[in-house]
Amino acid sequence: MSKRVHRPREDAEFDFILGMSGVPVLAYFTGTWPKAIESCQVMDRVMSDIADAYTGRLTAVRADITRCPAATERYGITGAPSYVLLKEGEAVAHGTGPMTITEVRKVLDGHL
Repeated sequence: MSKRVHRPREDAEFDFILGMSGVPVLAYFTGTWPKAIESCQVMDRVMSDIADAYTGRLTAVRADITRCPAATERYGITGAPSYVLLKEGEAVAHGTGPMTITEVRKVLDGHL
């Protein structure tokens, strides 16, 4: 995983990253239950590539649903993997399920 992808250990750290980011934040939420693991691993690779490609234009955050329950609830996350694009703390795009890098780029390019 790219070092450009932040991995908060708890909600306070997630909120700190959001507050410190001067650019939009792409937060993707992962889970560790059996049905989510494979899809989340696929998204890890996609988000690593996105974080590298959008350096300086985007902050990427990987949040575990069980470690960041307040953020999970705040953004209406109901499954994993899920993602939300935040601009100044407000959700401007969201979705659930694995995506290809092309699909993620399409979403981002429409908002960045």
